Amino acid sequence: MFTKEDLLLLQNKGISMQEIDTQLEYFKSGFPFLQIVSAASLDKGIMTLSENDKKKYLEAWHEYIKGDNTVTKFVPASGAASRMFKDLFEFWNAEYEIPTTKPEKIFFDNISDFAFYETLSETCRKMFGSSTRELINAGKYKNIIEALLSTEGLNYGNLPKGLILFHKYKEGNRTPIGEHMTEGTMYAKDKNGNVNLHFTVSEEHKLLFELLVAARKSSYEQKLNSTFKVSYSLQNASTDTMAADINNEPFRNTDGSLLFRPGGHGALIENLNDIDSDIIFIKNIDNVIPDRLKEEEVTYKQLLAGVLVTLQKRAHNYLTDMTAGMTDSAKLQEILTFVEKELNIFHPNNNFANDIELKEYLIAKLDRPFRVCGMVKNVGEPGGGPFITVNSDGTSSLQILESSQIDSKDENAMNAFKNGSHFNPVDIVCGVKCYKNNKFNLTKYIDKSTGFISQKSKNGITLQALERPGLWNGAMSDWVTIFVEVPISTFNPVKTVNDLLRPEHQ
Repeated sequence: MFTKEDLLLLQNKGISMQEIDTQLEYFKSGFPFLQIVSAASLDKGIMTLSENDKKKYLEAWHEYIKGDNTVTKFVPASGAASRMFKDLFEFWNAEYEIPTTKPEKIFFDNISDFAFYETLSETCRKMFGSSTRELINAGKYKNIIEALLSTEGLNYGNLPKGLILFHKYKEGNRTPIGEHMTEGTMYAKDKNGNVNLHFTVSEEHKLLFELLVAARKSSYEQKLNSTFKVSYSLQNASTDTMAADINNEPFRNTDGSLLFRPGGHGALIENLNDIDSDIIFIKNIDNVIPDRLKEEEVTYKQLLAGVLVTLQKRAHNYLTDMTAGMTDSAKLQEILTFVEKELNIFHPNNNFANDIELKEYLIAKLDRPFRVCGMVKNVGEPGGGPFITVNSDGTSSLQILESSQIDSKDENAMNAFKNGSHFNPVDIVCGVKCYKNNKFNLTKYIDKSTGFISQKSKNGITLQALERPGLWNGAMSDWVTIFVEVPISTFNPVKTVNDLLRPEHQ
């Protein structure tokens, strides 16, 4: 089935034949659906914070950040912004010349409100000899789209979101990179004034990220009284997945070579695993707001981190006692109550033969990476949701699930998914070191059976693409997970260009 050229390609990518066999088997058999106990809710599984709780957890984080602990802000930023401009691409290729659809009209009616307006107007002058407003008055709307999206213009149709101007400021308009740098100083700055930022980027855009950060770094450091340590990583080629044809055989390009595709954001667990830090904040590149709205957002980031370090410290203290033989039956029952009531991890029957068996169970459940995930009330935005699911060992725990992981033929599961009260805005704080202060190998906590298969096309031919378990779904399946309710005001994604016209981005 595989040629010498195929084997050489696999070798260069660092992909084993065993991995290829596993992927081909998934194409044939599919991925199993997860067994859902229920959607997580405020009554079961999602913490709500009282004013006293907020005070306690804010103090916990402020105290933690004063110590010799390292904190990193991890931002997946490799995705291109092409989908953000989908409506404008369609207009550019349409037979009509005047904005017709609602998104097209909204864009041009409010064009001067975009942070990139002045830069776009300058580009229009260079390319067509007229400003943006002059081109609109002349009915040359598509010239403006060309200046915005084409490689000869601003190239926004091919750039990642991190490099696009999002927000207006008197001192200079700001990209998401600038917003993440600013935000990082507000909750992730260590006692020495260092702010560690890590962006996952595509190889073709890495230099552009580096140049933009280099151009802003000094002024930001002076203004924000901080020292930025910015690093980057590329998605590992070994995490690419092989495409298959409709017969579940390897899909080949027109030249006969095997077709590989990026394995989805779940592949970034490898990048996350390479971060040497005690605490890691994860937040998407496009979920940023201007400075005037950052106060509440920052407060909840600190609260999530405070919950994490508080509960993780308790778990680590329990682990220290158990491994040192300092726990009697009463203490083990106390720890079991902590595991069930505060971490929402349940054994199917709790019928342990003796204290030795109970202690082994508790150690296994506590000696894992921790994550605290913000959850917002469901207002119809796309995204995964918080659930209680059954694990492979029969225990149940909190998980973030996407629709692809749920059996559409299971009425109870679908009702839980459709009627869930909250959803996941990708607002996560991670504790990745064990009670002995050694770093976990995060790749050991992936549920590899939680990927999914989607239909794509190449040169007009249908193919099947395999997505690895999502970064905050199956890739973190075996972590200790805590859900905390956060306000919807902390979730401000930019999925389309017109989202930048929302009040929170103006």
